[in-house]
Amino acid sequence: MMDNILDYYEFSSFFKDESGEFSGNEISFTELNNTHFLIFEKENNQYNLYVSKYLSKKDIGKNAPEILESLIKKYDKSIPEHRITLRKYIE
Repeated sequence: MMDNILDYYEFSSFFKDESGEFSGNEISFTELNNTHFLIFEKENNQYNLYVSKYLSKKDIGKNAPEILESLIKKYDKSIPEHRITLRKYIE
């Protein structure tokens, strides 16, 4: 289910967060520009979506972001508002 969304919007593979920002959960990101990223956090079997700012993408999952804003808790692609929020940032 989420694989289609992650592939379509070119999110990275999931990897373990070591920064402590995501409680050690796995995260996946896509680049909006050189410093801004969308991040999906996999928390149990649910996904939370964030927009973030890092100095560079190599800092994601290793260092705390400069800015981290929660966009959607428990992302569900069947909810139109969730899809619209994701598209608003990417397109």
